[in-house]
Amino acid sequence: MSNSALPIWGAPPSARYEQLAAPLRPLFAHILAQAAEHDQTRASLSGVIQQLTALGLPRWRLPPSHGGHGATLVELLAVLTELSAADSNITQALRGHFGFCEDVLSAKDPAWRAKWLDRLGEGALLSPGSTEVGNQTRGDFETRLHRDASGTLRISGRKFYTTGALYSDLINTIATGEDGTTYSVVVDLKAAGVQVVDDWNGFGQRLTASGTCIFDSAPVLDNEARPTQQRFGHGQSFFQLYHLSTLAGIARRAALSGAEELSQRARTFTTGNADVAGQDVQLLQVIGEVASQAYAAQAIAQQAAQRLEHTAQYVIAHDQPVHDDDPQVALAELEVCLAVNPVVDATLAATTALFDALGASATASNKALDRLWRNARTLANHNPRVYKSRIVGNYLVNGTLPPAQWRVGVAKAG
Repeated sequence: MSNSALPIWGAPPSARYEQLAAPLRPLFAHILAQAAEHDQTRASLSGVIQQLTALGLPRWRLPPSHGGHGATLVELLAVLTELSAADSNITQALRGHFGFCEDVLSAKDPAWRAKWLDRLGEGALLSPGSTEVGNQTRGDFETRLHRDASGTLRISGRKFYTTGALYSDLINTIATGEDGTTYSVVVDLKAAGVQVVDDWNGFGQRLTASGTCIFDSAPVLDNEARPTQQRFGHGQSFFQLYHLSTLAGIARRAALSGAEELSQRARTFTTGNADVAGQDVQLLQVIGEVASQAYAAQAIAQQAAQRLEHTAQYVIAHDQPVHDDDPQVALAELEVCLAVNPVVDATLAATTALFDALGASATASNKALDRLWRNARTLANHNPRVYKSRIVGNYLVNGTLPPAQWRVGVAKAG
């Protein structure tokens, strides 16, 4: 066994993890081989996501009775880090689905939980669709629910950041009911009155289908509407830590791709330290430092995942819905906030520094190594990290718990 084959990224998160992850790794390798070309051509990820679904990845957190492994959050986030090291677009496209799974596992309505465990176990994929762009008031939603003459519940409105919608069967969205209550609803993406527009134009995460979804009196699945306060209490921490695990995978790819490129370089500089680039001590140091940044990002994310796992178990076992102000939920949020900036810093540093070990040819567009930084920078902008340290500091100094679920929009007048 060569040194490069040793598992330097840390011990598995559980005794069974290697057995769970092994069937997925050949597909991860196939995904990696196509990642650069897919990024350049904006190729659809539908086929790959269908393959992952056939292998059971979207069901990992479900109980064995519904086709899953009953995976812990630590196990799930670890395998998603591996997937992100192949192509972080795919991980991001599945983020809303795994969030919905978490919501189902935490649900206190046994009938609703059982119904959705069955649907998810049958292979249904969901995307998210909460955010609205424009000048709507922060915390309010212009997307509306109404009943037609036959009593069918319908939805009308426009959403953005509907990540993964092109690859999903259903969308879990939010709308305001006729009674003024904010509801979480599920809509069939193939139903009449639903249009998915692939207009995401960010410079990173290009293939995540994070664009617009338009509802024009589209029927709500099974007339289903749940008040949003019934959603899982650790959602804020889950979705942020999901990003951090994805970033850790990108950092790992920076180290591995940098090492591969360096090992293949034949040309060297007269100002270098060796006639073979792979023996140049300074260039080897750069790769080692990039690997250290990747290791740190993963270790920090996994430490926060341990806390989130304890919180998830608490939320799932609790008799009533658990909300943001619960100490267990707040503790998970604070620990994830602690993790955000060091993980982001390490990943952005890794995806930049890898070029210091390589020549100008590493910037060739067909290699698409720039996608690693672009993807990391885009993910880091999703939930402004500038606020995270302040939230922790405010708790340590003033005892102030983290704010409730994030909302985006214009402040209410007055």
